[in-house]
Amino acid sequence: MQPLEDVNTALSVAFVVKLDDQSLGAFTSCDGLGVEVVMETREEGGNNSFIWQIPTKLKYSTIKLSRPLGRDTEVIAKWFAGMATGYKRGATGSIEAMRANGTVIATWGLIDVVPVRWTGPSLSADSPKILTETVEIAHHGFIVTGKG
Repeated sequence: MQPLEDVNTALSVAFVVKLDDQSLGAFTSCDGLGVEVVMETREEGGNNSFIWQIPTKLKYSTIKLSRPLGRDTEVIAKWFAGMATGYKRGATGSIEAMRANGTVIATWGLIDVVPVRWTGPSLSADSPKILTETVEIAHHGFIVTGKG
């Protein structure tokens, strides 16, 4: 049996996000990495026992990234502020899943990354807790990176 460190799975994970080689920082949660094949159904005349299912396009889900507030929050704010002057298509991004020791487990390259939503912390003096932020991004496909 291999030692736990040699197993190629992530036990303690951080998600490092980059946009056109600029780091947006590390996140502690990443939800929504996925793709769906949209199917169209067609009924064939005279064939009442069969319906054709035809793959038509790929649909990519919105990715939600969360983390405690920190200095990298300013980078996210600047990215969203830049959207006010117009959206420039073509930004590429990457998400790297890393172990606690910094070893990269998997990398997902993203095409045409667009910021969708930023949600800040709920502030209340009555219930102190870790302040977190969530960033939602959309993309238009995966880039084959050769890693992960």
